[in-house]
Amino acid sequence: MKDKFKNTVIKADIVEKVYQKVGFTRQEASEAVEVLLEEMKAVLGSGENIRIVGFASFNLRQKKERIARNPKTGDAVWIKPRRVLTFKPSKQLLESTNAGIMNESADN
Repeated sequence: MKDKFKNTVIKADIVEKVYQKVGFTRQEASEAVEVLLEEMKAVLGSGENIRIVGFASFNLRQKKERIARNPKTGDAVWIKPRRVLTFKPSKQLLESTNAGIMNESADN
C-alpha cells in the first residue's frame, strides 16, 4: 500500500517545506497551510473560482441533468445536475512539469 503513494506529496510535506523555507515554527506553518486550504474550500463552496497566477485555476462548472447508461445492465439512468471542480494548470506549471520529465529521460 505504501508504494501506491510513493510519489505523492501530502499536506505534512507541504507544512514541512513552509517550515523550512519561511522560517515559521512547525505549528505556524501547519496553521498557514490549513488556513490556505480552508479558504480555498470556502471560496469554491460559495461558487467562486480560484486563479493563482503562475500555478493554476480551479473552476466550478455546472453540469446539466442528462441520461446515461448503467454499464452492467444497459438501463437508462438519470444523472442529476451538479457542480464539478476542474483544475487547469498554468502554462508555467506545464512547462516546468514537462521540463522535469525531459530531464528525467535525459538522465536515463
